[in-house]
Order: sequence, then C-alpha cells, then structure tokens
Amino acid sequence: MFSKSCEYGLRAAIYIAEQSTLDNKVGLKAIAKAINSPEAFTGKILQILTKNNIVSSIKGPYGGFIIEENKLNEITLANIVSVLDGDKIYTGCALGLKQCNEKSPCPLHHKFIEIREELREMLISNTLHEILYTKGKKNVFWLKR
Repeated sequence: MFSKSCEYGLRAAIYIAEQSTLDNKVGLKAIAKAINSPEAFTGKILQILTKNNIVSSIKGPYGGFIIEENKLNEITLANIVSVLDGDKIYTGCALGLKQCNEKSPCPLHHKFIEIREELREMLISNTLHEILYTKGKKNVFWLKR
C-alpha cells in the first residue's frame, strides 16, 4: 500500500520521536539499524523529512536527528505519507490500473473507496504523540525488539 520509502519514513519518524522523548538524538546508523533499512536509503528519506520539517537535524559530534516534543502533537501520519508518497494513496486504484474510475471501475473499485477513506481518516487523526502514548502511558516500540 505504501512505498518502501514511506514505510521506512514512518518507522524512522516514530523511532526518532520515541528517542526524542527520552532526550536522545539519534544518528543515521542507529536509525537505519532500528528500522531495518539500508543506511543510504534511510539517509535520503531523512533528508526529505528534514527538508519538510518533520524531523530536525543537528550537525556535529553531539548531533543527530530529533523531533521537538511540541511538534509531536502536530505531526500526523498523513503529513509523513504526503511528504514521501504524495496523495496518490487516496486516489489510486487498488490494482494499480491507470484506467480505473467510476465509469470503468476495476473489480475492487467501490470497496477500495471505503478503505481509502478509512485509511485517510486514520492517517489524519493519528499524531506521533498518539502513536507514542496510549491513555497517557508511553508505548515503547523498538526497545522491546
């Protein structure tokens, strides 16, 4: 459903957000290892996320990537998906057909419209803060693995 870039970008943002709440700046190597992504590919994704103000990059020996705590309530999963994959996930055909539309629907067209709307709502309504915390209790994702 998402491109590999988007999958890795979502994982990276969640991981960086988690580490930021622990006051940790994380480097490229640590992020790539934690999200099981090739380092060079992760670097390109992080450049895009930084350019679009999803994550911040601090240079130097004590640098790394962070997400400011006040931004955790502002950054939605939809923001990340939009930056990395655009909005085609909300309009594309379930089977990837270019000619699929209301006049010439694929076999999944009408069912997929509902799924796309549910996906859009889920991505828009979930911030990084909501991913990290459930009922005020912090979820720890990567430390469990």
